[in-house]
Amino acid sequence: MRSELIRIYKAVHTWTGILTGMALFIAFYAGALTVFKAPLARWASPPALAGEAAAVPLAEAPALIAATLAARPETARDFSLNLKLDEHQPARLSWQVRDPDADDHDSFSVRHYAASLTAEGDVSIEEAQPSKLAEFIDVLHRVVGLPADTDPNRWFMGVVAALYAVALVSGVIVLLPSLVKDFFALRVGKNLKRMWLDAHNVVGIVSLPFHLVMAITAVGFAYHDGIYALQNKMLHGGGLAAAFSPRGGGPQEAPPRDPAAMLPPAELLARVHALSPGFEPERLQYAQVTGPRATVRVWGHDATAFSPRFVGGFVALDPYSGKVVNTEYLPGQQDAPHATVSSLFALHFGAFGGTPVQWMYFLLGMAGAWLFYGGNLLWIESRRRKAPRDGSGMPVQRLDTRLMAAATVGVCLGCVCGISLSIVAGKWLHGQVADLGSWHRYSYYAAFFGCLAWAFLRGGARASVGLLWLAAMLTFAIPATSLLGALVPALGLWAHPAAATLGVDLTAAAGGLCFVWMARATARRVHGGPADSVWSARAPDAGGLAEGAATVASTR
Repeated sequence: MRSELIRIYKAVHTWTGILTGMALFIAFYAGALTVFKAPLARWASPPALAGEAAAVPLAEAPALIAATLAARPETARDFSLNLKLDEHQPARLSWQVRDPDADDHDSFSVRHYAASLTAEGDVSIEEAQPSKLAEFIDVLHRVVGLPADTDPNRWFMGVVAALYAVALVSGVIVLLPSLVKDFFALRVGKNLKRMWLDAHNVVGIVSLPFHLVMAITAVGFAYHDGIYALQNKMLHGGGLAAAFSPRGGGPQEAPPRDPAAMLPPAELLARVHALSPGFEPERLQYAQVTGPRATVRVWGHDATAFSPRFVGGFVALDPYSGKVVNTEYLPGQQDAPHATVSSLFALHFGAFGGTPVQWMYFLLGMAGAWLFYGGNLLWIESRRRKAPRDGSGMPVQRLDTRLMAAATVGVCLGCVCGISLSIVAGKWLHGQVADLGSWHRYSYYAAFFGCLAWAFLRGGARASVGLLWLAAMLTFAIPATSLLGALVPALGLWAHPAAATLGVDLTAAAGGLCFVWMARATARRVHGGPADSVWSARAPDAGGLAEGAATVASTR
């Protein structure tokens, strides 16, 4: 390939990466954590909920449903029976009420309710307060760190994902001439820039299929509402919604049906097991149970097949007759068109292969975050050879280079610190504040913007060491909080003995050790590395950006 074309593609790769790198760091770091949304939600939920939920055996669910519908008839529109009861499930029977003025994707305005039976057999209905920690981290992932999952924010994420795809393709083209020679070349030595570039190339090529899937599917998720609207108009003549309605049912004008005549949940589950023995049900979602098109969706997972959604797949049945009315979203039972579309969701979410694939996606997500952080560092360091020299021959780092260094450190480490603080707040603030979901946001953005301000005040070099130590301390605070909950119950904290929540603590401890190692290595680089680098505290202009900007202004 001609060298001129290589230079063009290198410039495209560099600038698309620079424009999107920090946003993609947030998306990948938060996205890696959302692979384990359920353990995170369980870690942040007090154990009392599980005890309350277990009070109603599944065999008594018909009585619970009848009593709940008698007390709250509007619940017939949509409610769920939870089969797997643990800390982050509100109760055996639960439902949600959405704010009609809120965005369809706004999960923070949703109110949760739970029903249980008293010892006398009466229904007790309370508003539940399930942890919104995992959902908040997922929102950060979906809209690259912006505060709300709204249409404009998703469109912005779509632009970032599209540029990300361009960066991937151009990066591969740049590497093609030397791919065979340099693929596994990791030249460790005094030339740190060369070593980082080799590592960047190896990680990028090895994880290329994963990144291509993330980029393509993210664009689809960002604009899917518009795509569906266009599809509805051009292909379905405005009738697309009818395609997703439950099949069958009676006439629209029919007398209300009696929910007491519905089949017991155990019998519905037996029919699902006969249809798909490998499918493991987790929740029964009832819809319009008093109407002619009553449906129950049995949600769950199948370890031998991919799931069409992050929360799994489902089979739809008639709750009165038990007739199967829809298997288009049942893992392992889909036809070719539905399986093709569902595979895109499954590949993005890692909704296949069970725990081993989840850990693989977690590690790939963390490696992707490092890839974007390292890419920015490489660009910043490459500016050194182009910087003008002072009287002693030392490069004078340009203001835009120092701004990018500070922004990279502040945004990336601010995201890490913010997420760790938000996780810790899930336990320390439980029962102390009225709206814990909002406090997850407050704690994250306070840490994020605080780190960003510190990076611009001190400069990227000096700020990086302190922020890495802060990231380590806040990440270590996650297992420390659980340990305190186990040792000092009077604090109001808690520690679950379950393996899933223990995994959260152990992973956070490992992450804290990684940040300690990074902080020590960065300190050596800052205080003992080449003085002409923007990452050196010994450089004449490595002070805070406020000081640097004042110096520039005084020379005009």
